[in-house]
Amino acid sequence: MRTDPSSLTTVEFAALARSIASTARQLGLAAPGFRCPTRILGVDRTMRRFSGDEVAGIVAVNVKDRPLAAVVADMIEGVVMLNQLQPTHAAQVRGALWNSLEHASADTRHGNDHPTTAHVA
Repeated sequence: MRTDPSSLTTVEFAALARSIASTARQLGLAAPGFRCPTRILGVDRTMRRFSGDEVAGIVAVNVKDRPLAAVVADMIEGVVMLNQLQPTHAAQVRGALWNSLEHASADTRHGNDHPTTAHVA
């Protein structure tokens, strides 16, 4: 995983969003749509929740001139916020999402990259 404070490409952001959303669904959680940048200047993450029978929302993150870890942390926190998780469950979900990205990164380095078909909003 890159750590330099340079902007992610659209393709890299979309791949992160697909991976996080896929893992969230595997954990039985609602997966938000992800977009960038936020609509509010100076804010690194925003979230919109939609009312209805199902949990749904959009998490927007700024990626420009931010470390990759900060962007990923904001995306993961968006999953936690959307699902309104209690502290213990939230910590477990954060760990599972970070671990899934580490495994995906290792698979990609070893040539085991499997494309996903998850929809990213």
